[in-house]
Amino acid sequence: MRKIILTLFLLTFHALSFSQEKGDKISIEFNNVDLKTALEKIEKTTDYKFYFDTNWLNTVDAVLINKNYVNTSVEDILDNLFEKTNLNYFISDKKIILTKNSIIHNSLPDDYFGSSSTPQIDKTENKDSAKPIFHQQYDTIIHNNINSGITYIGKEKKGGELKSYTLSGFIKNEKTKKPLSNVTIRIRDKNTSTVTNNEGYYTIEVPYGLNYIEIESINHRKNTETVMIYGNGKLDVTLYENINELDEVIIKKNANKNVKNVIAGVSTIDVEGIKNIPLVLGERDIFRVATTLPGIKTTGEGSAGFNVRGGKDDQNLILLDNAVLYNTSHFLGFFSAVNPYTTNKVDIYKGSIPARFGGRLSSVFDITTKNGNPEKFSGEGGIGSVTSNLSIGTPVIKNKSSLLVGVRATYSEWILKKIDNESLNNSQAAFFDGILKYNHKINTNNTIESTLYYSKDRFSISSDSVYKYSNALISLKWNHAFNNKSKADLIFTNSEYKFNIDYDNGGMNSFDYGYKLNETQVILNGNYTPNNKHAFNYGVSSKLYNVEPGYLNPKNPNSTLIPITIADEKAVESAVYISDNYNLSEKILVSMGLRYSTYSALGESTQRIYGDNTPVNDNTVVGTQYYKKNEVIKTYGGFEPRLAVRYLFTDDFSVKASYDKTYQYIHLLTNNTTQSPTDAWKLSGLHIAPQDAQQFSLGFYKNLDNDNIELSLEGYYKKSNNLLDYKVGADLVLNKNTETQLLQGEGKAYGIELLLKKNAGKLNGWLGYTYSRTFIKLDTQFNEEKVNNGDYFPTNFDKPHEISAVLNYKFTKRYSVSSNFVYQSGRPITYPIGSYMYNGIEYTVYSDRNKYRIPDYYRLDIGFNIEGNHKIKKLTHSFWNISIYNVLGRNNPYSIFFVTANGEIKAYKTSIFSVPIPTITYNIKF
Repeated sequence: MRKIILTLFLLTFHALSFSQEKGDKISIEFNNVDLKTALEKIEKTTDYKFYFDTNWLNTVDAVLINKNYVNTSVEDILDNLFEKTNLNYFISDKKIILTKNSIIHNSLPDDYFGSSSTPQIDKTENKDSAKPIFHQQYDTIIHNNINSGITYIGKEKKGGELKSYTLSGFIKNEKTKKPLSNVTIRIRDKNTSTVTNNEGYYTIEVPYGLNYIEIESINHRKNTETVMIYGNGKLDVTLYENINELDEVIIKKNANKNVKNVIAGVSTIDVEGIKNIPLVLGERDIFRVATTLPGIKTTGEGSAGFNVRGGKDDQNLILLDNAVLYNTSHFLGFFSAVNPYTTNKVDIYKGSIPARFGGRLSSVFDITTKNGNPEKFSGEGGIGSVTSNLSIGTPVIKNKSSLLVGVRATYSEWILKKIDNESLNNSQAAFFDGILKYNHKINTNNTIESTLYYSKDRFSISSDSVYKYSNALISLKWNHAFNNKSKADLIFTNSEYKFNIDYDNGGMNSFDYGYKLNETQVILNGNYTPNNKHAFNYGVSSKLYNVEPGYLNPKNPNSTLIPITIADEKAVESAVYISDNYNLSEKILVSMGLRYSTYSALGESTQRIYGDNTPVNDNTVVGTQYYKKNEVIKTYGGFEPRLAVRYLFTDDFSVKASYDKTYQYIHLLTNNTTQSPTDAWKLSGLHIAPQDAQQFSLGFYKNLDNDNIELSLEGYYKKSNNLLDYKVGADLVLNKNTETQLLQGEGKAYGIELLLKKNAGKLNGWLGYTYSRTFIKLDTQFNEEKVNNGDYFPTNFDKPHEISAVLNYKFTKRYSVSSNFVYQSGRPITYPIGSYMYNGIEYTVYSDRNKYRIPDYYRLDIGFNIEGNHKIKKLTHSFWNISIYNVLGRNNPYSIFFVTANGEIKAYKTSIFSVPIPTITYNIKF
């Protein structure tokens, strides 16, 4: 090393006597040759000799040189050849010395030795070595050419250096190669830091020159990278798991995120972390866990769909890897249609919805699936009382591409025999779902991933009818990084939902009845981060709806049934958006978004025309209008502004406020209390306007006990228009003119949500309380379109009070007990309050709609969890869960119905689970 330093010393000081003026001019031509060949040709053509490490040229992208130089200086030729490489050069006495990244300078700065005219060598010693700083200037060059542990970003240039450059990249787990979110990247001795996003991506401004970049995460070992910054560039880093601090990893990986995030009303469900929560039939269910959070409710156990902040169950946008999932339940609502073993995480937006999302009024459930293991074959499975589950991940090309396969199915119908309903005791039900995901890293700038999903349910609640429904979707995504500040995603999705009823009684009236919805969407999302103050998101999207509203085909050719086919519906929905997360100061963060959406209902179609100032019914039709194929029937659209502001009082206390406006162009037709698999989706059109809503929210967020305890209080007010409801006795099945059965009105909802969450310790979990009210007003100038005299009245899902508690107590790292308690106010119901006789026939008189309520609901579940030992080097890791659903045996009402017998009206109550339901589940990971 001393000889090398001495040689470089002599060479450099010898060079001080030479001028770096441009020297000999030559003429030379390169015909599709690589860089090494070009340098060899210069040597043969001139007296110059090159000195370099041949390995440097092997790392240079193989771009062929095809150029002719006439009477050009050697310096200009080299400048041109090395322009897009990390190579520099120094010329001394016909010797051309190549260097990587750095420059050999032939002069020192004027103030290099200070104000003294006599050169003084600073003898201050560096803490990492005992060499004088004067020597270290040259040692940096030597290490650059040998092996220093320094990462060089960009190429040093003479003059024109900026004060700082942008560094970006991805942080991943060393073992799984999965991206790591919320990892802190900090520049040592500088007040500059950032964190990675959900894809493990970061960007940060770094000063010119030598820097120490610290990468830190509670659940991973701290890493420090020594980086010489000469220009904009990328730095990807992998982190090793900190095995000794595993418990703290689970606890604090999102420390202060709830306080510092600008978005109010957002929750993230860690699917791995919910395995201890006791749920019905022992199955992990992300949607059931979501309903334990404040502001998210379900109509009752065994019901599909859920209501978010006073919204209907069709006002939730459910995305599985960017594709829309239209039906979220299996097994009559007992299970989620999303496989928990293949799900990575779920982000739920119920307050401030980012501008990139649209098409629903109440919430967005952004579900991302896991990637396969790019290094080795691995998997996870579970065997339960009702279902079995298996997911497998495997590399396709090691460390470059992987495949994930997940399947789930039910094999037992014993649970139906436990339901307190005779018609269901002899029923049948079965389901399965499968998912296939492939991801491939083409290079550092391009990755692709694709997801295929299919689910199918089959059930029979009588001996002669079989109900079937299915979800199918495909998602393709190409991610491209233009540079370290800008990247974009191009996404293609297709989603399909359909159901079928096969009725066969062996007689003349057997029939086949079905429905299908298909949507195809193209999305372009972009991100641009010019600096630490701004983070822009922008994009465009367009989707095509194709709906087959229904058909009925008799099975018997001699049947008296008349075939029915409802005319197809078609529409296009498009949107453009832009948003900016603006760091106004260290305390104030603003998210501003603007979205414009447009919708067009398309032909071919024949539409009824109703008279002006008349109610919409069969008696007020004045004509029809025919629209050709793809002709625009009706167009809707509007601006959807989004604004969120966070003010940080301290690092662990903040206040957030937001305003959102949203449009929804598709509606779910159902006059049931809860969502049914045979409910049909209806597009907006000539007579049905899109729904729209405005929501205001305000929240306070505080972390306690070193971020171990999270406390939040959120309030909201929502105003809606054109909410869909129904006339009394509405008939929606195979109705060619459903607009005659529908009503649209105003809605309002408001509430307060309190959440106390303990993330760590032997006792952990959360306690939530919600007070909320939801009302609708159906009022026009026509009495037949008024409900409750045109006054506001509670919706079917208005439940003022809700308390939920999810607690887990760890006796040891292997043994724990969990509990889940929920209390809800009874939902509204319409009661018969009397009867009257007319022409010898008795008629029932009902109360105002939703004037009364069914009894309150409460339930306690308990689970016992037994984990296998935590040895790292094991073939498999196992986990047992023994749970008891409805420990108290509470006979909670699912529905109330009325029967007239012997001149009396009697009320009856239906319950789903009126006795404790024990289950046992075995999970294995390998």
